[in-house]
Amino acid sequence: MKKYVILLTIVLLFGCTHLTQQERNQLQQLKAQGITVDRGGDFDAPANPAAAGAMNLLPGGGNFYLASGNGADSAHWLYGFLNLLTWPFSIIWGVPEAAVDANTINERELIYHYKYDKKVLQ
Repeated sequence: MKKYVILLTIVLLFGCTHLTQQERNQLQQLKAQGITVDRGGDFDAPANPAAAGAMNLLPGGGNFYLASGNGADSAHWLYGFLNLLTWPFSIIWGVPEAAVDANTINERELIYHYKYDKKVLQ
């Protein structure tokens, strides 16, 4: 039983969505130009951090929200399932994790928007 608890703890600690170093550098360049998720011009953030956090009050709801949609991160299907299995305890880590991950997904999509969108590049 102790091994399962340790394994679950490790999985949950490494379960957050993160940006690569290159993505962080690109985000810093955009911020230096005054472009952020909130002030991205024609950029519409695909995920709402408050909604993702609130949805994780239900078993895995916020993670399933982040796994679908425009900025989908497929790893959240697994996180949602793990939160479903550990509910109601998963509320403790699930609510803040979903809110933080939604913001990270928005930052990643902002980078992709300014890097690959043909309308922005012209």
